[in-house]
Parts: sequence; structure tokens; C-alpha cells
Amino acid sequence: MEGEDLTLTCKTKMSSNLPAGFYKDGSFIRTEPAGHMTIHHVSRSDEGLYKCNISSVGESPPSWHFSSVLTSPLSSATNQVSLTVSPSSCQMFEGQPVSLSCEEDDSSAGWTLRRNTTRKPRTQCGDGWGRYVGSSCKISYVVPSDSGVYWCESREGATSNSITITVTGGPVILQSPVLPVMEGEDLTLTCKTKTSSNLPAGFYKDGSFIRTEPAGHMTIHHVSRSDEDLYKCLISSVGESPSSWVSVTEKPKTTSPPLSSLPPPTSV
Repeated sequence: MEGEDLTLTCKTKMSSNLPAGFYKDGSFIRTEPAGHMTIHHVSRSDEGLYKCNISSVGESPPSWHFSSVLTSPLSSATNQVSLTVSPSSCQMFEGQPVSLSCEEDDSSAGWTLRRNTTRKPRTQCGDGWGRYVGSSCKISYVVPSDSGVYWCESREGATSNSITITVTGGPVILQSPVLPVMEGEDLTLTCKTKTSSNLPAGFYKDGSFIRTEPAGHMTIHHVSRSDEDLYKCLISSVGESPSSWVSVTEKPKTTSPPLSSLPPPTSV
């Protein structure tokens, strides 16, 4: 959120306090001796593709940082807008059609679909990519350069949820939820080729092998915050999917009504 502090941490499987270099859009920012970099009071200019590098260990995959507007007349409105994508997957095969929609309780009027990609930040549907068909933005043939972060934005600057889409020219994708999974729910990941989604596949979390599933579907029951990570899959003799981040959100806490609001006991 604009105005808040953003902390990025570069870590290995064993440590999260090694000296690390941080990069934005491919340009070096600085080296932090303990592997943590904080950007104070973030603004829209801080949006970009970030990655880190630990000398003699390796480099992280790049990730988008997306800033939303702190306050807006619409940000607390009853009719919140949400971004939906069809097919509902974070990863797409090159060449397939994709449809994105800004959906509100009663209409999608006044909302613009935007995206950030490595080629061009903050462009809207119709500006060199996609075309509106009714209230949806259609991309008839996605290519790897369509990979990026997509969101809906109002004229006043209010924003919807964002969705990160990865388009690959490779033979395998990992289908994972486009929105965060709530704690306690089940998470299903599907490893698929262009022609099949039920081949035996190996699944990996943060680069470490989890298990092989004979039909290409892996379900994690009752997810917790510890399940939040980078996942990928591999189909033997076919190939490996890109990695996708799976987010887990905290389950809302339920509170008991105060005693004063309970009905009085009935007399016998």
C-alpha cells in the first residue's frame, strides 16, 4: 500500500541473513549485509520487478511489487471490484486465448484493466495489447511478453486485487489458484501439457521435491501459512513448468457476541 514500508528478504534454504544484492527492473539498487532491504513510504514509482543475488550461492526468480492507492472514495465502497481471469490459472501456454474482467457487484463501469510487464509498465487494455469485448478484455493469442501483473483501476485511483500471469513457450504448466488460498482450505495443483492434465508428475516446493502424483494432481489439505511458497512441477520426458507463488491468507478470527447482547434467560 502506498505510504507503507516494504521489506524484501533474500534467503537460502538454510539462512535469511546473508549479504545480498537487490535489483529492480534489472538495475542494481544496493547490497544489504543481512539480506533484508527496506523501502520506506513506498509510492507508485517503486512498482517494478525485483530480484536478489547472494554471491557464490545464486539468484532468486524475479517478482513484481505492486503498490495500491492508500485511500480512495471507492476503496471502502460496498461495491468492491474484483479481477477475474479465464482460464483461471496463473500460468498459460503461449498461443492460448485469455479473457480478463473487472467485476463489480452491479457493474464494471468506470474501471480500467491495467498491467505491468517487463517491456512496459502501467499500460491499459487496448494500448498495444488486448481489446475490449463488452466488459471483458480479450487477448486472443498470449505470448511470453504478456507475462506480468494485471489489475483493475478506477478513475479515482482505487485498485482491485492483482493477478500475476506467466506465459510460457514450454511444454508444461502448473495450474494454481490465481487468488490467495485461505488457511484451513484445500489447495490443488495440477501439472498439465497442452494435450493432457492427468500424466504422472513430480511436484516441488521452493526447489525441493515433495512427491510424485500418478494423475498429475496434488492436493494439500488444510493449508497453513507454512505452505505459502514457490511451486513447480515436472513431467518426465516432457518438461518442467515455470514456478508460481502460492499465497495463503489468514483465516478471519470469529468473535463471540458480548454477554450484554445475549437474550435474557427465560423464567420457568
